[in-house]
Amino acid sequence: MILKKMGRPKGDNNKKIGYTIRMDEATLRRLELYCKKMGMLKSQAIREAINALPLEENNK
Repeated sequence: MILKKMGRPKGDNNKKIGYTIRMDEATLRRLELYCKKMGMLKSQAIREAINALPLEENNK
């Protein structure tokens, strides 16, 4: 008997690093409302917000 692999299939852009953050209820509610309106996951919204941050060219 051959067992099939279980779990989620691997994608092209796997995220290996997890990170936990703490936030107040107002911030969480704002995030949830935004995600519902945009039809996206909270993790996706947070990644997009981080990617929208400007990169510092000079270390000051």
